[in-house]
Amino acid sequence: MHRIGLDIGSTTIKTVVLDETGHVCHTQYERHFSRIAEKAREVLLALGKKFPGKHRLCISGSAGIGLSEQLGIPFAQEVFATRTAVTTLRPDADVVIELGGEDAKILFLTGGTDFCMNGSCAGGTGAFIDQMATLLQISQDEMNALAMNHEKLYPVASRCGVFAKSDIQPLLNQGATKEDISASIFQAVVSQTIAGLAHGRPIAGNVVYLGGPLTFFFMLRDTFDRNLHLEGTCPPLSLYYVAYGAALLAADEAFDLEKLADRIPDLAGWQSYDSLRPLFRDRRERIAFEDRYGQDLPEPLACTDECVSFFIGIDAGSTTTKCAALREDGTIAFYRYLPSGGQPVSHVRDFLLELYDRYPSCRILGSAATGYGEDIIRSAFGVDLGVVETVAHYTAAKAYDPDVDFIIDIGGQDIKCFRIRNGAIDQIFLNEACSSGCGSFLQTFAQTLGYDMETFCDHALKGTRPVDLGSRCTVFMNSSVKQAQKDGAAMEDIAAGLAVSVVKNALYKVIRLKQGQKLGDHIIVQGGTFLNDAVLRAFELELGMPVTRPAAAGLMGAVGAALYAREQGLTSSTLRTRDQVLALQHTVKPTVCQGCTNHCRLTVNVFDGGKVCVAGNRCEKPVRHASARPGHNLYEYKRQQLARFASRKGRRKTIGIPLVLNMYELLPFWHTLFTALDFGVEISGFSSLSMYHKGQGKIPSDTVCYPAKLAHGHIQALKDRGVQDIFYPCLSYNVDEDKSVNHYNCPVVAYYPESIQSTLPQEKLLMPYLGIHRRKDFAKHFWKFLKEEVDATVRLREVQKAVSAAYEALDGYMEDIRNQADVWLQEARQTGQEIVVLCGRPYHADPEVIHGIDQYIASTGRLVLSEDSVFHHTDQARTDVLNQWTYHARLYSAAQWVAAQQDPKIQLVQMVSFGCGVDAITGDEVRAILESAGCLYTQVKIDEITNLGAVKIRLRSLFTAAKGRQTQADSRTGSGPAVLTETGQMADQSDRPGGLA
Repeated sequence: MHRIGLDIGSTTIKTVVLDETGHVCHTQYERHFSRIAEKAREVLLALGKKFPGKHRLCISGSAGIGLSEQLGIPFAQEVFATRTAVTTLRPDADVVIELGGEDAKILFLTGGTDFCMNGSCAGGTGAFIDQMATLLQISQDEMNALAMNHEKLYPVASRCGVFAKSDIQPLLNQGATKEDISASIFQAVVSQTIAGLAHGRPIAGNVVYLGGPLTFFFMLRDTFDRNLHLEGTCPPLSLYYVAYGAALLAADEAFDLEKLADRIPDLAGWQSYDSLRPLFRDRRERIAFEDRYGQDLPEPLACTDECVSFFIGIDAGSTTTKCAALREDGTIAFYRYLPSGGQPVSHVRDFLLELYDRYPSCRILGSAATGYGEDIIRSAFGVDLGVVETVAHYTAAKAYDPDVDFIIDIGGQDIKCFRIRNGAIDQIFLNEACSSGCGSFLQTFAQTLGYDMETFCDHALKGTRPVDLGSRCTVFMNSSVKQAQKDGAAMEDIAAGLAVSVVKNALYKVIRLKQGQKLGDHIIVQGGTFLNDAVLRAFELELGMPVTRPAAAGLMGAVGAALYAREQGLTSSTLRTRDQVLALQHTVKPTVCQGCTNHCRLTVNVFDGGKVCVAGNRCEKPVRHASARPGHNLYEYKRQQLARFASRKGRRKTIGIPLVLNMYELLPFWHTLFTALDFGVEISGFSSLSMYHKGQGKIPSDTVCYPAKLAHGHIQALKDRGVQDIFYPCLSYNVDEDKSVNHYNCPVVAYYPESIQSTLPQEKLLMPYLGIHRRKDFAKHFWKFLKEEVDATVRLREVQKAVSAAYEALDGYMEDIRNQADVWLQEARQTGQEIVVLCGRPYHADPEVIHGIDQYIASTGRLVLSEDSVFHHTDQARTDVLNQWTYHARLYSAAQWVAAQQDPKIQLVQMVSFGCGVDAITGDEVRAILESAGCLYTQVKIDEITNLGAVKIRLRSLFTAAKGRQTQADSRTGSGPAVLTETGQMADQSDRPGGLA
């Protein structure tokens, strides 16, 4: 009689068979493509034929418990099964790191047994790596080999595949090499595992690597080794430890395997599930739909030697490259729609060569590029103009329907929606950094379930009871889809449910449509995702009205760019000729910019003729011929002022001060307080990515915001400098600025020292609970703390004097910020300069937190202010939520001030951190304040990712909408000929041709 262990995981089924002596006599590893019952039946039948008779059996794995319950087979929790196997096969192991298809875990075996597993999110697992390999259009083996030859690493999010795509796709479009990106993906997995699962426990000693990704990718193991400063072991049977442990745990009851296989029920009709109405109730509805949207693109213009004139539009998007050649009357003569695969330059080259071959005598009148790859395409091919995506898509849409009043574009990575009023973009809605609910969302699920997109769409259209999946993001939707499969949902109904979820995400999370609210009367849908008939049908059902899907829905960015070039009145183009395209030479060189303290990791694309495209820059310093004189930047001014409070020696011991969270704004206070008492101070300094990596192993929770995660790196940096006494107090209250009913700090800001202390069991932070809001008795409490924990020789009188100086320094710093802002604000108003109030928290000034967003805005010629520089101009803001936190009160007051200006030249942008639950409230409240006054609201989410591609598109879209509003305001007031350019400065208005074909 054999012992058999089945490990039914999220993506695979692993089998181990042990003979009577306990030796492994059979192993099997197969992907199940979410068809768990079907594949399990196949496995059991094959085992029954190979090992006739009855055998002891146990099931384990994240997807195995349902089958275990259905068949009455013993189940072993996978962590317990792993521990059982490790105890038997590797009794010397201290730590086990196991990565599976959608599961990740760390098992600590010494110093107290403990384990940590990921939750619903599949970030940093095998499924994540699979998605990234598909995105790069390489095999897993190729990814491994490419990573060996990398030269630099880019920050890449590994929280989930859709986040990572948002980071990787811009890198590909900017020319980053697949070698560097492959290595960066492995680094992302390692960072996610250590920061998300170690929870502050050190990973040391004998480390064992288990699971598919760590077995198949030696470069992933090497990356773990480098980050952990050790050499781990990937043992034999590393794929099968869970199954091996399950076999050891098999109970005495024996089973006939073939009979078990016959007992596995058919998936259909197991249970009921929440369902929606079908996309089509009958054949008549389907025919009517096809009649409405059945138009096809015209056939390309026949090849000809005659001289034909074209306007060329190129949309180098997040996942596809679209190119279009338009005749002078605006009709499409030739086009191409291709997956970018990280090669937009190659695809555009092929398009132009094919164009010149088909029409050898053609004349190019003008050209324009848009999308993530706009800059590199313009540099590579001499494209005349660049145009922000929002303008390109609107230009194309109004060519199809001059009365269009709402446009929704769902692409591979992003959702763009525009409300049109009086012929101009009046309001813009964009998805956040996550690309859930976009084309890649559906593509990911289609691939996971083993289908191409066309087949997946066909399945969706045939669904009779679509599963109600809501509008959750991809990684959390995985669990919903698996539950639907367990409940007997057919693939057709799951596919239809996913199409509906895309629509709901766009309508209710991006546009935030309220019940009964109308989008518009002339709605145009576009983008590659709307070529999916299931998504289009779900959209019109959700709205309760038909919409317009142009025949060129997937090409609208390229078509709009070409029309934009025609609108500008171009008559000759600088676009490369055929011979010049053939002679194109392109080299890529990674480097680090030394222009400022950001030290941006740049990708320098060099083309023949000396053309250069620099990507990865946070400001315009690395770029020649910046388009505008930089505007003043209050965030940079803050950093300069804080840098004055530098480390210094003192007569007494040295106190370490981490420059994090609320310590950022309070640095003048604490620095002055300690130096006035003749203590030395050591400031941790501004943050950096390397500093983050130093502390990531101590992060107790991966859900906390990035600014809080950085605190661990600051503590480690101070310890590395030999600082013994690190001061980081807990402050429940902030100073009272009379802008709120109370003046709390948020819980993370107030008490994060406690979290840090929990990860330092052998050391002690100086973390007193203090109240800086109590000016009258603060000195007494601080003196007591100093006497008991720092220096018993300190006298109360000198503490009182030092505290007085500290409050004076803090007041002076805050007043200086406000005064400088007022001076620049007055200058901007006098010169007509645009102003952006970039709102966040004081610690968003940290270069590693803000990632150069402030510098980018300033580089466009706009004045950049902060919320704490304008909030004092208003009374306490009227809010629908309890306004009791100092930092948030500033946000609300700043929004109220911007709203009161009623000036299109003054816009607000709110920065929020991933993981900040409170910002879900502040974002809605700031939005409500602005929109109730008819103002635009723009939000950018930030974390450790430095690539600003998506942020720049969002900001350029805001500037475009503001420009449209300014034009409307000027037309109402009869203003003179000056208009705002995209750079935010004043320019002369030139005559431009109107009208579109």
